[in-house]
Amino acid sequence: MANAANGSLAALLFLLTIAAAVLKGAAQYPVQSQNLVTDNVSVVEGETATISCRVKNNDDSVIQLLNPNRQTIYFKDVRPLKDARFQLVNFSDNELRVALSNVSLSDEGRYVCQLYTDPPQEAYADITVLIPPGNPIIESREDIVSEGNETEMTCTAMGSKPAATIRWMKGDKELQGKSKVEVTYDRMYTVTSLLRFTVTKEDDGVPVVCIVDHPAVKDFQAQKYLEVQYKPEVKIVVGFPQGLTREGENLELTCKAKGKPQPQQVNWVKVDDDVPSHAVITGTDLLIENLNKSYNGTYRCVASNSVGESYDDYILYVYDALTTTPIPTTATTTMYTTTSLPGITQDAAPSTEPAAHVDSRAGAGAQRAVDHAVIGGVVAVVVFAMLCLLIILGRYFARHKGTYFTHEAKGADDAADADTAIINAEGGHNNSDEKKEYYI
Repeated sequence: MANAANGSLAALLFLLTIAAAVLKGAAQYPVQSQNLVTDNVSVVEGETATISCRVKNNDDSVIQLLNPNRQTIYFKDVRPLKDARFQLVNFSDNELRVALSNVSLSDEGRYVCQLYTDPPQEAYADITVLIPPGNPIIESREDIVSEGNETEMTCTAMGSKPAATIRWMKGDKELQGKSKVEVTYDRMYTVTSLLRFTVTKEDDGVPVVCIVDHPAVKDFQAQKYLEVQYKPEVKIVVGFPQGLTREGENLELTCKAKGKPQPQQVNWVKVDDDVPSHAVITGTDLLIENLNKSYNGTYRCVASNSVGESYDDYILYVYDALTTTPIPTTATTTMYTTTSLPGITQDAAPSTEPAAHVDSRAGAGAQRAVDHAVIGGVVAVVVFAMLCLLIILGRYFARHKGTYFTHEAKGADDAADADTAIINAEGGHNNSDEKKEYYI
């Protein structure tokens, strides 16, 4: 028994030694593995799909291509399958490349690249068939929308694979819609997007664009132009006068109204009162002649159409009438140098400027300037008159100052000498108490 056991142990050690040697040899001389690779393919329906089976480090193993039903399409460079749409593009030790033309939805699936090794290797290429949607259809709930109302538009992209996405643009602004996806019986997708928004008068004539995004198509879109009705825009234009309105003048106003549709009616009214009886209304024009202050107030032009009505106001304030006021003039004396000859004199003739007329269109500032000029002129005249009066009084008093009437020499005209004259004089010193003096 001991001999038998020893023999078994020796045999086991021998086997282990051989296995180690084999592993050591394998490590010294490694065997290169063969890798089989391929790629997935996306193709638009009706176009051509290309399947490539590639091998790295091929040791003359056989390559073949199978369809989703595991039927052999190509075995090396031979095509067993009777479908002429499959054509060999390239065959070598490292690649088998096959083209499938006029692809349809039934061609979609998983194709198998197979390499005959031990064990066999397989790689899978998924063909995805893209089907573009039909022309997008854009519709609106109403053809004409009134300003301020909400409108609803839909855009539909039918019969696509995969499902399309829909975007909305109004002018250069992107809007958000709400999309719904439906799957049809033939595995197709129909997408419908709903858009709601409130319109303004600025939206009239603006395009709303439905843009369809899909891998099979680019720049696929449809558009519809908005038609918006809006209330009239009203503006009162003054034809005459251009400046302040004054008593006795005429007033001419024109009402300009624009809307969609065009205003059907344009009326002139006076707020809280009646339009003057002699005012003339012709179409959109209002004419009031010979203004006076009783016409003051707010005049309103009202325009309306099927959407609504709008108005504009003109506030009339009549100012006092302008009168022609003479401006005080200043006499200008021109001095001439002359040579005086006997019997010949030459005087300087004063020149006087004519009074200026105030422009009837002058404003309140010009009127105040005229009033100040008149007041200044009156003050100057009064001062001048007072100076003249003072001069006349001065000259009068100068002529009559210091006049005395005495009787001292009365009766002394016939005296022989001075002493006798003094004695005989009526106003002598003997009668000094009776002498009288007068002074003016």
